Amino acid sequence: MSDICPDADLAAAAEIIQASDAVTIISHIDADGITSESILSQAISRLEISVKTTFIRQLDPLTLHQIPQDDSLKIFSDLGSGQQILIEELGFESDQVVIVDHHVSQPSERDYLEVNSLKYGEHKTSAAGIAYLIAKELDNTNTDLAKLGIVGNVGDMMDREDLCLTGLARTILQDAVDHGNVEVWERDLNIYGISTRPLPNALAYTDDIDIPGISNDISGAQRFLEHLGISPVQGRLWPVWQDLSFEEKQHVTSALVEHVIAHDRSTDRMFIDHYLFLDERRDYGPLLNASEYATLLNSCGRWSKPGLGSAICRGDRGASYQEADIMLRNHRSKIREVLEYITDKGVLEYSHMLFIHVGALFPDTIVGIGAGMALSRLNPKKPILIMCEDSMDETVTKVSMRTKPDVIKSGVDLQAALSMASERYGGSGGGHKIAAGAFIPKSVEREFVEDVNRILAEQFGESESNS
Repeated sequence: MSDICPDADLAAAAEIIQASDAVTIISHIDADGITSESILSQAISRLEISVKTTFIRQLDPLTLHQIPQDDSLKIFSDLGSGQQILIEELGFESDQVVIVDHHVSQPSERDYLEVNSLKYGEHKTSAAGIAYLIAKELDNTNTDLAKLGIVGNVGDMMDREDLCLTGLARTILQDAVDHGNVEVWERDLNIYGISTRPLPNALAYTDDIDIPGISNDISGAQRFLEHLGISPVQGRLWPVWQDLSFEEKQHVTSALVEHVIAHDRSTDRMFIDHYLFLDERRDYGPLLNASEYATLLNSCGRWSKPGLGSAICRGDRGASYQEADIMLRNHRSKIREVLEYITDKGVLEYSHMLFIHVGALFPDTIVGIGAGMALSRLNPKKPILIMCEDSMDETVTKVSMRTKPDVIKSGVDLQAALSMASERYGGSGGGHKIAAGAFIPKSVEREFVEDVNRILAEQFGESESNS
């Protein structure tokens, strides 16, 4: 095992699991939480140990009652590191808990086993990656599960800053490639939806590249492609990127680079690694690559069906996939509504961030996604903060923030900003530098927004003073 992630922690986690008669996994509902749960549950089931799962939206006082008070080993996956005091309040002893996470830790008086990538200096490996390493420690033949580790890492945007998986996540990727169910397209065109999205749509709505006459303009993208000899198949259906020949891809890519340079735009983020899954059938389009697979799982979790996503990770391509595919279409439709609402209504522009409150218009599980997509149409040089009503408690406001990789390089850390501000007002926050969330009392919304803007100003200022 790599010295980045000490053998001792992985071995200790494996030993506790192997000595257990029953295991309960408590996991988050997003793609990283679903994949990490599926990896662990499959690896544990293969040992013929009884395992069950509880998915929760967040670990806080409102959800503690969902955690079974039985004798099973409790594995907290993609959550738990920052809530160890709450876990302690439930009465669990140190030998009753394993935490598999990648969020900022909040130690308690009890010494829980915490296998957390941040402990090893790995900031770009998600919980699914750590779950896979534990699965491999349980049995070295579990390399088929590395594929799900990739989905979780990509779903949690671990590849967004560098446009590829790095460090420990890259090691896991190599396991998947060696196993034979994953192929890497290195430095390919940086667009989303390479397996399902009509090519003009994929070009028009890419988040990272500013392409004059094409970005946010499907008609412009169509004209650009037709000029290159790429047109609808049989006059009606546009091809997807994955279906183009190598020569056609080269032709489109070269033309795009020339076009972007001619308009004095940056090409720094034009290329990304794509991860394609060789064991999936072509008619399961959303499962053919890591980013779209992650979106499918996110749609299950965001619409209160994380178990559906877990079943798909375990190989269900029947009823579960069909229901999830319908859910995915609804998910995308609702996110488009959030995106259009934000861009049509406009945002308040503070000195160091953008802000909008959408009230109860949209589910609190998707507003952050829509806000992140809206950034490219607004001012991508500033993070966006979006507020909405919390679906579980009318006295609470849900906060989501998103930003771009270039802003992170400027010293911005959304997780730190939201955690600091929310704690001052009796709330809680967490997440990552590029995407974070918080829950705060409804009565302090205005003060909270001003405080976050002030914290961001300090973060930007520190970056400028160190440059």
